[in-house]
Amino acid sequence: MPRLSHYFFKTATIFLIVGIAVGLHMGISEDHSAMPAHAHIMLLGWVTSALFGGYYALQPAKAVRRLAFVHFGVYLLGMVIMLPALYLKYTGYPKFEPLLAGGAMIVFLGTLIFAYVLFSPDEARARR
Repeated sequence: MPRLSHYFFKTATIFLIVGIAVGLHMGISEDHSAMPAHAHIMLLGWVTSALFGGYYALQPAKAVRRLAFVHFGVYLLGMVIMLPALYLKYTGYPKFEPLLAGGAMIVFLGTLIFAYVLFSPDEARARR
């Protein structure tokens, strides 16, 4: 399996653990105000990162491209900025909304980079 796939799966697992912890905290405290953050951690963090890892495992030629590693770095940076800001916004700190917006834009950029990698031709096919 390509190294990049391992990075995405390891990152996804960390998001899964964090997402479950946030869910447990909400359940125990009976305060579900962080539900939007929990959903984003689970879907954009756990599920989407695991899907990226799966794609790169199935496309090892694309997983070694520099742009694929840029995709990982940009997406992860955006998530690390966006998710805590989202959590803080919904737990009573609206002043973090600009940080949330910036992080979301970086996540979007990371997703656009993935789309470019996905739709770009394979190296072998491009040489024909």
